[in-house]
Amino acid sequence: MRALIVDDERLARKELMKLLEEHPSIEVVGEAMNADEAEKLIEELNPDLLFLDIQMPGRTGFQLLESLDSAPLVVFTTAYDEFALKAFEVNALDYVLKPVTAERLSEAVHKVMDKERSKAGRARDKKLGLEDQVFVKDGERCWFVSLANIRLFESDGNYIKVYFDVNRPMIHKSLNALDEKLDERAFFRASRKHIVNLSWVESIEPWFNGGLMVKLKGGDKVEVSRRQAAKFKDMMSL
Repeated sequence: MRALIVDDERLARKELMKLLEEHPSIEVVGEAMNADEAEKLIEELNPDLLFLDIQMPGRTGFQLLESLDSAPLVVFTTAYDEFALKAFEVNALDYVLKPVTAERLSEAVHKVMDKERSKAGRARDKKLGLEDQVFVKDGERCWFVSLANIRLFESDGNYIKVYFDVNRPMIHKSLNALDEKLDERAFFRASRKHIVNLSWVESIEPWFNGGLMVKLKGGDKVEVSRRQAAKFKDMMSL
């Protein structure tokens, strides 16, 4: 598994790299001292795992995750235990307090490998599919969300409303940019305002002017424009 270490303290990065030598399943492919460096390396190296500090000069670890289209697996490493609750709220794999001990790191690595084994066999794809996860931040609340659990994306000005569970957080991104990133086999651009998760479609009925009305599991209803209706019927084998 390919890992990237993100920490503004050089000694902390070196110590973590030394401890990871005892775990041949983890290959450290790079290190970054801030979020800007990390974002470039993530784009270049496409790591499977981040060992990520939270408090860094410039952007925080949370803000780094917010800028990514798809979030890798994450183990937070930080000296600030006040962030522990927030880290677990976002469903990070683990949260390791500094100074990192060999025993505590081993526990985190085991969690990482268990998670990776559950995804074994999935081919890498540049498009984001149901097995991928995204990081969503809304105010002080943050989540790692599997795309399989997101039933609907709705454009709202310069933001997108993300529908999962009972939550409706907003992310600062255009629907067109998101549409280009999503796997068209799993997500469908129903209209200028909506992208639906096809696995959440419960029922379809004819609508005005040759369009369609789609009902999603959970009760949300989305109108498919007339222009997109024929394509949608073809995809759903209607």
